[in-house]
Amino acid sequence: MSKNLGSVEVITGSMFCGKTDEIIRRLRRAAIAKQKVQVFKPSIDNRYDQVKVVSHAGSQFDAIPVESSEGIRTNLLEDTTVIAIDEAQFFDQGLIELANELAERGLRVIIGGLDLDFRGEPFGPMPVLISQAEKVDKLHAICMVCGKDASRTQRLVNGSPARYDDPVVIVGAEELYEARCRTCHQVPGR
Repeated sequence: MSKNLGSVEVITGSMFCGKTDEIIRRLRRAAIAKQKVQVFKPSIDNRYDQVKVVSHAGSQFDAIPVESSEGIRTNLLEDTTVIAIDEAQFFDQGLIELANELAERGLRVIIGGLDLDFRGEPFGPMPVLISQAEKVDKLHAICMVCGKDASRTQRLVNGSPARYDDPVVIVGAEELYEARCRTCHQVPGR
């Protein structure tokens, strides 16, 4: 008898690199294959819609907003075979254990999130999820300063780079953030 093996897939990179678009693409393929899909997002992320994951390009998919990794556990339906979690950097460390538990139960777990915060440092549970995943895709945006591949997220305060000691979590989009390459990324006070 063959065992249905689950997996953890991580899609990561800076803001504006297409992480959510890629999650939605994979979800649509799973739905076409008649797999039972559930999508979760942190309730703190209400930029575009309260009950959908929405990419900066406008793609969207229904989602359940939750406060923590425990909220994912309590809202997971018995017949779900594919679970997606967007903006995973905003979740608690319990997401690591949950993702592995679900994969061991045979679920396909698709996780999207920033690998680095605006300071260029590892963000939330993402570093461990990346290291434990079966598949990792790091996407790149385009640097808004020089046009090269961007791997960093630059937070702006009144048009200038945010300081190192500014709060790590401030939810926003183009009005607060830009994609930057390593050379053009600036963090005063680091």
